[in-house]
Amino acid sequence: MSTTTLIVLMIVFLLTSIVGVVTGSNSLIAVPVMFQAGIPAREAVATNMFALVFMTAGGTIPFLRKRTIDVRSISPLLAITAVSSAIGAALVGLITDQSIKMIVSAAMIAVSVFILVKRSSGIEHQDELSKGRLAATYILTFLLGIYGGLYSGGYVTVLTAVLVAFNGMNFSRSIAATKLINLVSSGVAAILFMWQGLIDYTLGIILGITMFIGGYIGAHYATRMNEIWLKRIFLATVLLLAAKTIFDLAR
Repeated sequence: MSTTTLIVLMIVFLLTSIVGVVTGSNSLIAVPVMFQAGIPAREAVATNMFALVFMTAGGTIPFLRKRTIDVRSISPLLAITAVSSAIGAALVGLITDQSIKMIVSAAMIAVSVFILVKRSSGIEHQDELSKGRLAATYILTFLLGIYGGLYSGGYVTVLTAVLVAFNGMNFSRSIAATKLINLVSSGVAAILFMWQGLIDYTLGIILGITMFIGGYIGAHYATRMNEIWLKRIFLATVLLLAAKTIFDLAR
């Protein structure tokens, strides 16, 4: 890999990490760029997952300092994610790129419709949850964890919407919680990818450090935003990413 290509990758990973702390879906941009750089598909997915561990660690620190993450309340989600992400990572290579694009496109559209229709969502936090909503949260977290361990592109975005819609979280708490959940997801998946020998460690460490910095910067500013601005940024990015994935699929 040339020095110019590496610098381009570092810039892309830094910028997507800064924005991705709030919106998620940075892998939808970062992984295709890795493909364009000539990195084999499975190696690109695995190395990106390894680097994501650094990003989610950097993104989690500011939220923990602000005590935005209630670790005790999301501990069941962390356990569920650890199991489902391992399943997803074991399935890598069995699902086609076309199928991934279709899944992501459908999920992005669903997230956009939900936020636009239910405009009060994500503004206020709800402490009391029905058994049905709690069960839906657990089931959807498990299913999303499989996808998160497999590819991760769009995983955090949809999970954020699930926590807002079914778990009653506001956007700041949901965004914070998904950082810790994604740390578990990417960590478990990265371990399995390491076992399979799919990770380029030299590139992964360089991009990982870059993503750690980006994640920390993004989370630092996210902790200073109110719910309305977080929701606006989240929705705008989701709509753009939905349009991008549909365009790629059609092309």
